Amino acid sequence: MEQNKTLYETVFIVNNTLGEEAVKSLVEKFTGLIAENGAIESVNEWGVRRFAYPIEDLTEGYYVLVKFTSAHDFPAELDRIYNITDGILRSLIIKCEQ
Repeated sequence: MEQNKTLYETVFIVNNTLGEEAVKSLVEKFTGLIAENGAIESVNEWGVRRFAYPIEDLTEGYYVLVKFTSAHDFPAELDRIYNITDGILRSLIIKCEQ
């Protein structure tokens, strides 16, 4: 029996001073994690953007937007993993209207 799936969007900012390979690795890690626990509808890599204010003494970061569907309990786990991963400066997960 299939669980009810909900549409979500997540934006996360990667510390781009880690280097191009590390940034790419983190993006692949999180898109893979989302794909394992749901279905990705789109991945939009915005690239390096300047912050409105410094975050951890940095003035820019690498932005990624992912739209996905998953069970209602997965976003809490995704947020927990964002918070314990070095290199993720900020993240946001929102539930979208269908």
